[in-house]
Amino acid sequence: MGETAAERNSERNADSDILALLGKKQVLKRRFGLISIFGFAMAELITWETVLALFSQGLNNGGPAGLVYGFLIAWLSTISVYTVISELASMAPIAGGQYYWVYMLAPVRYKKFSSYIIGWLTSLAWIATVATESMFAGTIIRGLIILDYPDYEPKQWQGTLLAWLVIALAVFINVIIPGLLPKFETFILVFHCAGFIAIMAVLWVYSPHGSAASVFTTSLNEGGWPTQGLSYCVGFLGNVATFVGADASVHMAEEISNAAINIPRAICGSMIFNGLLGFAMMLTVLFCIGDLESVLSTKTGFPFIQIFYDSVGNFAGVTSMGAVVLALTWACAIGITTTASRMTWSFARDRGTPFSHILSKVEPRTQVPVVAVSAITIFSALLTLIYVGSATALFNDVISLTITGFYGSYFLPAAFLLYHRIKGHVASQKDVSSNPATDKTNEPAKESKYGEGEKATDPNDTNAGTPIVEVAQAALSWGPFRIPGILGIINNAYACVYMIFVIFWSFWPPETPVDATTMNYSVVVTGGVIIFSITWYWIRGRKEYEGPLIDDEVKAVMRMGSIAPI
Repeated sequence: MGETAAERNSERNADSDILALLGKKQVLKRRFGLISIFGFAMAELITWETVLALFSQGLNNGGPAGLVYGFLIAWLSTISVYTVISELASMAPIAGGQYYWVYMLAPVRYKKFSSYIIGWLTSLAWIATVATESMFAGTIIRGLIILDYPDYEPKQWQGTLLAWLVIALAVFINVIIPGLLPKFETFILVFHCAGFIAIMAVLWVYSPHGSAASVFTTSLNEGGWPTQGLSYCVGFLGNVATFVGADASVHMAEEISNAAINIPRAICGSMIFNGLLGFAMMLTVLFCIGDLESVLSTKTGFPFIQIFYDSVGNFAGVTSMGAVVLALTWACAIGITTTASRMTWSFARDRGTPFSHILSKVEPRTQVPVVAVSAITIFSALLTLIYVGSATALFNDVISLTITGFYGSYFLPAAFLLYHRIKGHVASQKDVSSNPATDKTNEPAKESKYGEGEKATDPNDTNAGTPIVEVAQAALSWGPFRIPGILGIINNAYACVYMIFVIFWSFWPPETPVDATTMNYSVVVTGGVIIFSITWYWIRGRKEYEGPLIDDEVKAVMRMGSIAPI
């Protein structure tokens, strides 16, 4: 038992040392091990549940055949993308993720600006995802009420209020009882698998089964596009959204033991396992869909609820099945709230946000960034107000917004990594450790725009004369996880091409002709965020944001020589 405790202490110290080499002091508690973070990653993807919630988008544009083949393409392509993300996380396991990697990899001239924009884009994507998952859970509740009470006349604002209820529970768990999160995520992992088996069994036993031709060769173009090919591409976004957010584990890096290894394991493992479950559920739903017209026109708002009802034929059964999907969606919203708050907190501690000195505070007792949790949930709750005006706008535009935000934040660090690996700039750990002084691929561990001995003051700091610390600059060296050689280059290149394809189609409306109700406004919202972040950068951000900063305590230890710079 004592040996196990010693091993844990050694592992904890190693994680703290790696974080120190990235310029940061350990302030969050490392609560997660491999099993709990794998459960966390599985719960954030909830692929088979998302297949149920979103398959109508691909069914309208592409039909059953488009859904099946589109799912396989999206799954394999997204594994490629997240393999690159895993490589980056293994190089620099830090809560900031994308904006830190961009600063680490970008040309010196563009480091600060590109890192700043990616920080805003990533934060936006996670806040939008909190709103989306909360809205899914809230409207599933409303859909079950509509089914159970036929005389009930639903109002749009009621769906938003139910989403706020979901957000409130997420805040409670994240702020009041955060110590239970690892155990909670482990339980959700078991529930996620058990719920899948139960619902699959019910559907195959009680539902009418379609033919293979109705699933594998039937295409639809309900969006009215000029060609079936266009319809496939527009509907493909539903499959893409099924796998969005697999980098949730990245932003938990400072709360995971052995993060450089366990994060890639959690990301890749959850992508493979969730993909298998999702594909099985996709085939099941398509074979058991029954009357297509009644499913697509259901008053519940979710075709899967109608499919459940057509299968079991009674309210108690469908409510029980729907409650399983609801519980797992709610659990996903709780975990996404955790991830979004860590991303925002990390960006704030590097002075990338307004009021960063407040947002970067960590509650000493629980070691949780409570202010960041509150901020991202407030903004998410405001986003759900879109549903009051238009359900279509929320589900089409906010989902497109999350896709655009995530893939935009992935593309830039992935493209920079591709450049460096082609040029051979990324050293192996063995090369760095054997001769760090002469390794020309490594940049210095810190850099500053100020000369030696100069000081600058933080305009927001009440303590006049406090020096701004140096900017962290991690070396370009591979972590424990990577795809070596030409295979890594090919995978990296394919991931970049795929991301451009996804970003392009994420701006398309779901149907034609396009009017105010069917327009995809994600381009306006995403463009607005980018314009705002650029404007704020030139007004104030460039004076406050220098890039990922080295904490004072870490800088002092480095100067004493206790930690060797990367």
